[in-house]
Amino acid sequence: MTSSSSLRVGLVQTRTPATHAAALAHVAPLVREAAAQGARFILTPEGTNVLQKDRARLLPALQSLEDDVVVLGLRDLAAELGVWIDIGSALVLREDGRAANRQAVIDPTGAIVATYDKLHMFDVDLPTGETARESATYEPGDRAVTVETPLGVFGLTICYDMRFPALHRALALKGATILTIPAAFTRPTGEAHWEILLRARAIETGSFVLAAAQGGFHEDGRGTWGRTLAIGPWGEVIGLLDHDEPGVLVADLDLDAAPKARAAIPALKNARAFTGP
Repeated sequence: MTSSSSLRVGLVQTRTPATHAAALAHVAPLVREAAAQGARFILTPEGTNVLQKDRARLLPALQSLEDDVVVLGLRDLAAELGVWIDIGSALVLREDGRAANRQAVIDPTGAIVATYDKLHMFDVDLPTGETARESATYEPGDRAVTVETPLGVFGLTICYDMRFPALHRALALKGATILTIPAAFTRPTGEAHWEILLRARAIETGSFVLAAAQGGFHEDGRGTWGRTLAIGPWGEVIGLLDHDEPGVLVADLDLDAAPKARAAIPALKNARAFTGP
């Protein structure tokens, strides 16, 4: 049983397949499981609708957000279950023919009430020999997005965004007390940085952090870290799936904790402008 100042959330960990139809069949039962456990807000990972590293296969398969079969299926599911569903991201086609890595928040009527395009592109050569060039496929967004809901104010970010504290600070200053950071984190960087970065974003903003993750070894050959996390405004781990298998993490957020944390450590108020170096 949750009180009026608490919110039960569900974080879905997936191993998204390489086709849309298979992806919907994979994620829908997990969303239902979260709702059955009482979650009112359900977050899915980055790339919920499809994961495919091969651009030649991915791009022809992409659809607009409005036409994407996984997005449509989750909109129907939100209305059926009477819950909020935050699609951590769907890989979709823009009107200009480029692709977008887009988060979409769906209300309990099935309406999309907010979208956010990932700002920071993961372009990297890892010591393991693995490379990533998101900018070769996706057009980055150009705006930060907060969403005011009856459940609270959410700030939207995606995966690599977590390495940029200024974005999360800006969201907190706009009123967000719950930050969503869905991801498909690589295994080497996940082992080294995943939890510590997420806890840092929570501590420095006095916010809850919800991080639904992809996990395991996927059809397209990639490996993702899993370890879906819910973190409190004091930096404490509220819930963790300590593995990389598909599953559901349900956590209760004490919504009074964010203003208490911000009053105890008023970093948002105490920051000063400076010059140099």
